[in-house]
Amino acid sequence: MDIETAIRTLRVVRRFEDRPLEPGHLEAILNAGRRASSSKNQQRWGFIVVTDRERLRELAGVGDFAGHLAGAAAAVALATPDPRRPGQPLSVLWDLGLAAQNMILAAWSLGIGSCPATVYDAGLARQLLGYPPDYACEHLLSFGYPADPEALTRPLRPGGRRPLDEIVHRERW
Repeated sequence: MDIETAIRTLRVVRRFEDRPLEPGHLEAILNAGRRASSSKNQQRWGFIVVTDRERLRELAGVGDFAGHLAGAAAAVALATPDPRRPGQPLSVLWDLGLAAQNMILAAWSLGIGSCPATVYDAGLARQLLGYPPDYACEHLLSFGYPADPEALTRPLRPGGRRPLDEIVHRERW
């Protein structure tokens, strides 16, 4: 699938088949994240991969809308030096967004659905994932083959995106 098609057809998937990801597919997803641009090429991220079913169920408790993690084939926690700490530039958040989108698009191109989850319970996330004390994990991504194969081809919802002429300003706002 070319990138334009992947971007145009991308859908969020929250229900997954009960089967693991093919090892080559998971590796491709992680490599897509690793290949993302980063500020000054610092690559200030760590990706924590979780495939253990019980751990995925526990991770579903990190946020109010993280239930999809329980049924995923894999989750990738996105950890970075804590951007709230003194002296930490916020550019790490931009970098992490690029890595996440790369992973999501790579997965989609392989027929794998995904959904982001926001961490509300940082203590539980740290306990389950064991990342260093000076790191933060604000988001996880769930990945899996869609339980409903039509999720890969379902049409866009009407009114899903604002028209370009409503959001683009030329030269000045």
